[in-house]
Amino acid sequence: MTDFAGHALPGVTFFFFGVCYAVQASLALLRGQRFLSPPLPPRDKRPKDWRQNLPKIGLVKVVFCIIGLLGIFFYPLGSNRLVLMDWKDPELQFMYHISWQHGTMYFLFLISGLVDIVSQCWLARQQMKLEVAALAFAFQGTTILFISHIQGRDALQVHGHILLLIPQIVIVLILVSELWCPDQPVLWIAKTWMFLTFGSWFPQLGSILYLPVTGHPWRADKHGDVMFLTIFFFWHLILNAVLIVGIYGLCNLWHHRRLSHQRAKGAGYQLCPTDVNTEELKKLMIGLNQKDGGI
Repeated sequence: MTDFAGHALPGVTFFFFGVCYAVQASLALLRGQRFLSPPLPPRDKRPKDWRQNLPKIGLVKVVFCIIGLLGIFFYPLGSNRLVLMDWKDPELQFMYHISWQHGTMYFLFLISGLVDIVSQCWLARQQMKLEVAALAFAFQGTTILFISHIQGRDALQVHGHILLLIPQIVIVLILVSELWCPDQPVLWIAKTWMFLTFGSWFPQLGSILYLPVTGHPWRADKHGDVMFLTIFFFWHLILNAVLIVGIYGLCNLWHHRRLSHQRAKGAGYQLCPTDVNTEELKKLMIGLNQKDGGI
């Protein structure tokens, strides 16, 4: 993450997760679901094709983390930052500590993705709490690593990374709360909001530090530059909240259009008439009697 691309890759991925959670939460609210994502049926009642059972978000985590790990340790091509320490140095100093920090963060989310795949593909029953706990552990570890990551940086970088820590810490609190209260829509929306903010602020921070839009570098000794970091962060919060409302609106239109289409085709369940004098019930009873006679 020592350049703009290093910040953009995780940012785009977490923003994608936020959009997925926004769609899930919107549809769950419109359908009146108790849980954000209903648990899967037992493994013996799922499709036999293993490709249909692979969790999409879990796969995205695994692919994203593998790409991130390869980039951290082997980009540019020909480099190798897997060396932990210089054995020729009498003091045996650690090497590439920034790469190892970032690599540990990617590895934590790789574990979360693998837990998703194992839980939803190979276990007899899906372990939703285990999946949430693995994701919470990944964010907890990343938060602790970020705290040490900002040591020794200038005021601008420290301030930008502290703002990045805010959605991280909130996500940890929400995920831990979901272990005991997974049926709270407020937590669904708050988690979606923080994922979107965490994802959008990553490339924004990379742009400020490594690729400023104006072409002039941001400076830690300019009070206005440090102040506008916080201003930009709140703009991200506001725009992401608007995005959640927009996604809910689109899901609402799709949901009601789908319901109207189903009603037009006569799909869905209908209550059976209970009055013995109704014509529909008489026809139903005659049909059943004919079937019993045929058997």
